[in-house]
Amino acid sequence: MTDTGFEKVPARDRRRFPGISSRAYEHPADRSALVALRKLSGFDTVFKALSGLLPERSLRLLFLSDSVRVGETQFRHLHEMLRDACYILDLEKVPQMYVQQDPKPNAMCIGLDEPIIVVTTGLVELLDEEEMRAVVGHEVGHALSGHAVYRTVLLFLTNLALKVAWIPLGTVAITAIVTALREWFRKSELSADRAGLLVGQDVNASMRGLMKIAGGNHLHEMNVDAFLAQAEEYEASGDLRDSVLKILNVLPRTHPFTTVRAAELKKWSRNRDYQRIMDGHYPRRQEDKDTSVTDSFRQSASHYADSVRGSKDPLMKLVGDIAGGAGDLGGKLRDRFTGAASGASGASGDARGAKDAGEDGGTATGPQG
Repeated sequence: MTDTGFEKVPARDRRRFPGISSRAYEHPADRSALVALRKLSGFDTVFKALSGLLPERSLRLLFLSDSVRVGETQFRHLHEMLRDACYILDLEKVPQMYVQQDPKPNAMCIGLDEPIIVVTTGLVELLDEEEMRAVVGHEVGHALSGHAVYRTVLLFLTNLALKVAWIPLGTVAITAIVTALREWFRKSELSADRAGLLVGQDVNASMRGLMKIAGGNHLHEMNVDAFLAQAEEYEASGDLRDSVLKILNVLPRTHPFTTVRAAELKKWSRNRDYQRIMDGHYPRRQEDKDTSVTDSFRQSASHYADSVRGSKDPLMKLVGDIAGGAGDLGGKLRDRFTGAASGASGASGDARGAKDAGEDGGTATGPQG
């Protein structure tokens, strides 16, 4: 049995996607960044020449010496899942996979020359077979997209930039780079969640896995609809102060919050793009070289614009109002920030607004400042 052979097909009848391009499932923001990077001819080659500066070889030796390599005789069920995932997404070379002793549920795909998938014992013990299949598909999606390479590239550039942070305004520039990098990381995780669904082809299993990651192995105490309702409440509740806190909470993270991931994946599973892929209509890898960077960025910008327009978050709604040229901007800002109701229409509402403005006039700039 070779690494590139696929003697065994999935245990149940799952659709396969020959020649599928990762663009089929990538989040628009993730896709635009990847298309741009792929267009930089020779970029990967140059960077890989510098890979001696990175601890990749050391990590490979560490996993080889201190973890369990998945194969025919070790964690065979994971080996079959991995081969199935590569078969379904038509990934020619099956990555090496390791199980690492760690009670914290986690999985990752790393490496420059060849991706390595690592899952922890905490994750293996937490998830059932179909839930784990979605996770393996998630990591294979990272490998197919080239996230392992490009993530390492950008991390290297970030670390390099940190060494020159003593330059005036260097800290500001580094913060901007890291913030943008993490935003891309978060979107790449949404892309990989979609890949996991394409592999498992069971949205309920994907939902269960995310719930377990959030709340542990207590499915009898959890409910998918209630879990998804948390994501909706998270987005819509509160005022501008809560919106700011949400931003501050997510900035240091490389992964979106779990309820948000579940809601995003559920939404995509109901999208016509997902159904078109399942019906066999998807972009092919052979077309990747002809992909327009401009079009990809336009799609990404359009996605963000649609997100702002459709968002229930108070800050995003305010941004939408500003973009739409809404009147009474000062009043809207005050009401959204304090959580006050918009007030009744007519003279009584105008009078109350005037009264509030008079009372708050001396301190209105406090929260904004």
